Amino acid sequence: MGGGGGGVSKSDWQSKPLADVCQIKPPKAEARQRISGKALVSFVPMEDLGIDQKIMVPTQTRPLEDVAGSYTYFADGDVLLAKITPCFENGKLGIADNLTNGIGFGSSEYIVFRPSPAVDKEWLYYFLSRESFRTGGAERMSGAVGHKRVSKEFIESYPIPVPPLPEQQRIVAILDEAFDGIATAKANTEKNLQNARALFESHLQSVFTERGEGWVEKPLGECFRLKSGDGLTSKAMKAGAFPVFGGNGIAGTHDEFNLSGDNVIIGRVGALCGNARHIIGKIWLTDNAFKVVDYCHEFDGAFLTYLLNYKNLRSYARQAAQPVISNSSLRDLVLQFPVLAEQQRIAASFDVLLKETQRLESLYQRKLTALDDLKKFLLHQAFSGQL
Repeated sequence: MGGGGGGVSKSDWQSKPLADVCQIKPPKAEARQRISGKALVSFVPMEDLGIDQKIMVPTQTRPLEDVAGSYTYFADGDVLLAKITPCFENGKLGIADNLTNGIGFGSSEYIVFRPSPAVDKEWLYYFLSRESFRTGGAERMSGAVGHKRVSKEFIESYPIPVPPLPEQQRIVAILDEAFDGIATAKANTEKNLQNARALFESHLQSVFTERGEGWVEKPLGECFRLKSGDGLTSKAMKAGAFPVFGGNGIAGTHDEFNLSGDNVIIGRVGALCGNARHIIGKIWLTDNAFKVVDYCHEFDGAFLTYLLNYKNLRSYARQAAQPVISNSSLRDLVLQFPVLAEQQRIAASFDVLLKETQRLESLYQRKLTALDDLKKFLLHQAFSGQL
C-alpha cells in the first residue's frame, strides 16, 4: 500500500507504455500453426463482448478457415477492448478464456492485448476499465462521425503502472472482493427500484380492475373529445414565461399562451405519444398534442390522467417508426370511472403512493450512483498505489 498496509512501496512501481508490456494484435499465423483450417474456434462478435464482465463468455464456434481472413485473432488469456465508438466509451472489455481449442476470432473493431509475464491479465483488465482511460481515448479518436476509433498511438503509448507481480495480484484480489460486493449491492438496489415501481403499478391495476359499486363504462368518444393545439415552429417560438408542450414534453418557452386553467393533455405524436399529463396553469400547446375538451361527464383532472395512462394509449397508435394517435383511434376505447367525489378520493390516494414511490426511486438511484462512484474511487486508489 502506498501509505502503509500490506503492499510494497510505490517506489518499487514502474510506469511503462502499454506497447512495452503487451503484445498488441498477436499474429493470426499462430492459429494456423496450432490447428487445421477445419478445426473449430470460438467466435465472439461485438455484441458478445460485455461491460463490467471480466471474463468473456464465448457462445459461438466456427471453422478456422471461415474466420481467419477478415476477423481479429486472440487466444486464451488475451484481453480484448473495443476500439470503435460508442463501444469504447461504454467500456466493452473482457479477458478471453475457455475458448474452443484455446483460439478465438471476433470483430475487426477489437484491440487485442497479450500481457507479458510482468503484467497480470486481470491487472491489465482493471486498468483498461477505468473511466479516465476511456475519457482520454475518446478525446483522441479519429474517423467519420459514428465510426470514430481510438488511435493506435494513444493505445501503444498510454502508460500503465507495473508494480511487482505479487503486488498486482494482491490488489486484484482486493478489487475482486470489493467489486463482487458492489455488484451484489447494485443487483439488490435495482431489484428494490423495480419493486417500488411495480408496487405503484399494482395498486393502479387493483383499483381499475376491482372497481366498486357505482362505476360506469363509456366509450371515450362519449365522454369527451380530443382537440390538438396550435402549430408553433421553432422559428416562431419566442422566449417567455409560458412552457411549450408538444409530443416530446416541454420544448422551450413562449411569450404567449393558448391554454390555461385545469387541463388534461395527451401527446399526439412523438416520444411521449399517448402520455397523458395533468396541467394546471398557462401553457402553449402545440399541434403535436391533444387537450381534452367538450366533457359529457364530470372528471377530476388528476384521476382522468391516471386512468388514461393506465390504458396505455400509445398501444392504439398507428405507425411504428413515428407513432401517431388520433380521435378515431381512441373513440371506442372503453373507460371505467366512478362519480366525481370518488374520483377525487382515488386520485388523492394515487398521489400519496406516487410521491412515496418517487422518493424511493430517488433514494435507490442515488445509491446506484454512489456504488458507481465507489468503483471509480477504488480503481483510482488501486492504480495510484493506495490500496
